[in-house]
Amino acid sequence: MTKTVSRQALPLLRLLGALTVGALVSTSAWSQQAVLNLYSARHYQTDEALYQNFTKATGIRIQRVDADDAGILARLKSEGAASPADVVLLVDAARLWRAEVDGLFQPVKSASLAQRIPANLRGQDKGDGSSWFGFSTRARLVVYDKSRVAKTDVDTYEKLALPVNRGRLCTRSGSHPYNLSLFGAMVEHLGPVKGEAWLKGLVDNMARPPKGGDTDQIKAVASGECAVALTNSYYLARVLRSSAPADREIAERVGVVFPDQADFGTHVNVAGGAVARYARNRDAAVRFLE
Repeated sequence: MTKTVSRQALPLLRLLGALTVGALVSTSAWSQQAVLNLYSARHYQTDEALYQNFTKATGIRIQRVDADDAGILARLKSEGAASPADVVLLVDAARLWRAEVDGLFQPVKSASLAQRIPANLRGQDKGDGSSWFGFSTRARLVVYDKSRVAKTDVDTYEKLALPVNRGRLCTRSGSHPYNLSLFGAMVEHLGPVKGEAWLKGLVDNMARPPKGGDTDQIKAVASGECAVALTNSYYLARVLRSSAPADREIAERVGVVFPDQADFGTHVNVAGGAVARYARNRDAAVRFLE
């Protein structure tokens, strides 16, 4: 038995047909659009502009997973060959090195990256390209209360452990990557015995147990809770650039030192990126890094 369709229903059926075809075409076009899967430990507003401009310039859509360095590395290990990650962004050289050693990255040979990024800010190159690339550095600075501390008492990392700074020092957790990298570098510079003595000196000089982030350490110096603290440079830059009255008061109270200028120089932490070992969109990943 057949059924006839009324004339009144024909326009509706044509509309539904057009919508269905349009949806299929749209879905097909969307599925063919280039995609970059990004695992990022960076959480900065400037990165949002970078992602948007990359998509605008290339047409490559970015899908992002945000976590900290440790979380990203754990996720990559658990996902293994099934990982959808194409690009990995981490904020500490020690974690970049750890991922390199664990085989979580694949080498990239790029004339553009090799030309623009110094060799000491790139991962190991065994002839087939570097495993990771450093894109920014942040100095590990000393901030101090100008009314209570002489700059010459804190112009090296070593002096932070001297008796003159007893009860003055504030810092975030010693297990945080920013501090672990500095501690590791100091042990390398001083040697194991002197390095251990230096670390014990830091503990003896604590004004209070480690807590909070780097901005909290700057505020603690300004408030008088402590007199000396360690911070990454960009945290201090945020305070110095702020127009908020409270931040202006902090900026006027604290001094800043780039330690060890007469010796091995100020320690810097490195943020960088790499192509994930099992990246399915390798060309897009390399293009993103470039």
